[in-house]
Amino acid sequence: MSMLTKPTVLPRCLRARRRDRRGSLTVEMALTLPLLLLIVMISIEFGRMNIIRHTVDNAAYEAARRGIVPGATAADVESRAREIMGAVGARGVAVTVTPSVIDLNVAEVNVLVEVPADTNGFIAPKFFSGKTMAGNCTMSREQL
Repeated sequence: MSMLTKPTVLPRCLRARRRDRRGSLTVEMALTLPLLLLIVMISIEFGRMNIIRHTVDNAAYEAARRGIVPGATAADVESRAREIMGAVGARGVAVTVTPSVIDLNVAEVNVLVEVPADTNGFIAPKFFSGKTMAGNCTMSREQL
């Protein structure tokens, strides 16, 4: 009889050791799974805040560009910033346009976009509680 067809029987000591290890995978999963899920949730939360931080800067820049064009109004500038922030679902967006009235005598347009981190978290807003992300952009107006 060859070695391949011969039935293998584990010695008694190995069978006993195998019985002792029953349930060890369950215990290991119970200990490590919460930690793994915590790391995944924190990664998602930090990724969301990173997206909002970059979008705040981009919204301030794009809104300022809208404001430097001849004929633009402060309402146009604010709506452009809110439109961009709406693309990522940001809540509680505050847009400040300086000056509040854009006319032919205005040399610069300044746009400040602020978003509270408390209201924009996906999972646990306590990581960023009390923080506000702000983007500011100042551009010279185009003159005719």
